[in-house]
Amino acid sequence: MKAKPKPPRPQLPGGRVPRTQDKKLQGLLKKTKEQLKDAKDKAEQAELLLPQDQGYLIAEGMEKTYRFPQRKIVEAVDVNTQSKTFDLTLDFGPYRMDYTKNGRHVVLGGRKGHIAAFDWKSNRLKCELQVKETVRDVKWLHNEKLFAVAQKEYTYIYDNNGVEVHCLRQFKEAQRIEFLPHHFLLASVNSGGILGYQDTSTGHHVAAIRTKLGLCDTMTVNPYNAIVHLGHSNGTVTLWSPNSPEPLVKMLCHKGPVKAVAVDTAGHYMCTAGLDGRLKVWDVRSYKPLHEYVTPTPATSLAISQMGLLAVGWSGRVTIWKDALRTKQRAPYMAHAQDGLPIEDLNFCPYEDILGLSYSKGIRTLIVPGSGEPNFDTLEANPYQTRTQQRENEVQMLLQKIQPEMISLNPDFVGTVDRKAAEVEREAARLEMEANMKKLGPAAVKYKMRGRSTAKKRYENKQRGVISAKSLRREAPIPSKKGLDIPSGNKTALSRFKKRQA
Repeated sequence: MKAKPKPPRPQLPGGRVPRTQDKKLQGLLKKTKEQLKDAKDKAEQAELLLPQDQGYLIAEGMEKTYRFPQRKIVEAVDVNTQSKTFDLTLDFGPYRMDYTKNGRHVVLGGRKGHIAAFDWKSNRLKCELQVKETVRDVKWLHNEKLFAVAQKEYTYIYDNNGVEVHCLRQFKEAQRIEFLPHHFLLASVNSGGILGYQDTSTGHHVAAIRTKLGLCDTMTVNPYNAIVHLGHSNGTVTLWSPNSPEPLVKMLCHKGPVKAVAVDTAGHYMCTAGLDGRLKVWDVRSYKPLHEYVTPTPATSLAISQMGLLAVGWSGRVTIWKDALRTKQRAPYMAHAQDGLPIEDLNFCPYEDILGLSYSKGIRTLIVPGSGEPNFDTLEANPYQTRTQQRENEVQMLLQKIQPEMISLNPDFVGTVDRKAAEVEREAARLEMEANMKKLGPAAVKYKMRGRSTAKKRYENKQRGVISAKSLRREAPIPSKKGLDIPSGNKTALSRFKKRQA
C-alpha cells in the first residue's frame, strides 16, 4: 500500500504567520517577523543615505601602487577630479595652509607676510593681503567667514574680505594655533611655552597655562575630546585641558625633539615624529606604542585623513601609508617627490580624495584615492550649503556650544553613574593620602599618643599648682545635711534614730 501524501502546509496571504495553539511560539514568530521587517527597512534606508563607497589604487601583477606618479593618476581620473588639482608657485614661502570643515575653502599664510583665502573648487579668490611681517600659522574659525593668523607679535582675526576684525594681545609670539569648533575656543602656544585659550564667541580669556617645557612649535587637537596635544624639545608629548594647570598626561615619545603630532578623527590613535628619525604610532586609550617606522630623514609634518590614511612629509618627499595605524605596513601606499623642496605642511581635504601640501615655493594638491569620506552629513558639514543654510548652521552651533569646563579625557562621563565599589573608593583615598604625606614630608605628620603623654594629661599636670575658683570649690568641705547634725559624743550606729531633745 502506498503511503498517503502529507497535506500541504497552509500559507496565509501577505506572508502572515499562521496561528498555532502554543502562545509562546506564536509570540516568538511574531517578534521574529517584526525584526526581519525592521532590518529590511533599515537596509533600504542605508542604501539611500550611503550611496557611495571609497576606492583605492589597485596594482596589477608585479606593479606597486607607490610607483604610480601623479601624472599617470591625473590622466586616468575623470575631468571633474582633474579640475581639483592645481600647483601655485608663490614667492613668499614657506607656507602654512588650512581647509574649512566642509573642505570647500582654503587659507594660505606665507612666512614673509602673504595671506590669501579662496574657494579652491570654483577658483574664486575671497581675499588677499600683505601684512609685511612674519606669519607663523593660519587657521579657519567656525566657518569660512573668519580666520585667525599668528603673526610676528600678536594673533589677528580677519574676515573673508581681508578686514581685520580683532587683535588678540593676551598671547604674544604665538607659534601654532588650533580651533575647537564645538567649544568656540582658539588655542595657541607661544615661544615662552604658554598655552592660551580664547573664547571667540564672547571674546573672554579662558585660561593661560605655563607648560614649563620651553619653546613649543608642535601642536594638534584631538577631535574626539578636544584635548590639546603639544610636542616639546625634550621628546615628550603632553595632553592639556583648560581646566587643569598641569598636563593630564605626559608621555616620553622620542629621544630627541618632537617635530610633528597628528591624531585620527576617532581619537584612538596618535602619530608622532621626532628628530631621532622615528615615526611612532600610539594608542591614546592606553598610552602605549603600537609600532614604529624609520624615515630616511626626520619627518617635519604629519596628517591623517578621514579614512585613516597617514601622510608623512620628510625632506622633499611625501609618503602615504594605508592601514598604518592598526597594523604595521611593509610598503607605503603612495609616494611623491616635490623637486627636492622641503615640505612645510600637509592637510587632507575633508570629503575629497585630495591632499594639500605646502612648501617653500608655494602649494599644490595631490590626488589620493580613498582618503576622503565619500558620504557627508549635511547637518554636520555641507560643501554645497546656501547662505540661508550657512546662517542657520551658525546659529545652531552657538546654541549647541559646549562650555570649556566639559573638556576632559573621557567626554562620555556626562550622564553616567559612578558604580565603583566602596573598597575601590577607600583604596583611592588611601593612595591619595599617602601621596600627600610624601609630598609634605615628615614634619607635617602629627602623631596621636595615648596614656600619660596625651594632651589632656599634660594640661591637667600643668594645672595642679594653680589656684583657681575651680580648685577652691574642689577643696572646700562638704556641708552636712539639715536635720542630721548630731553633737559629737558617745555616738553609736543607732544614734541617728534617737529623738532630739527640745
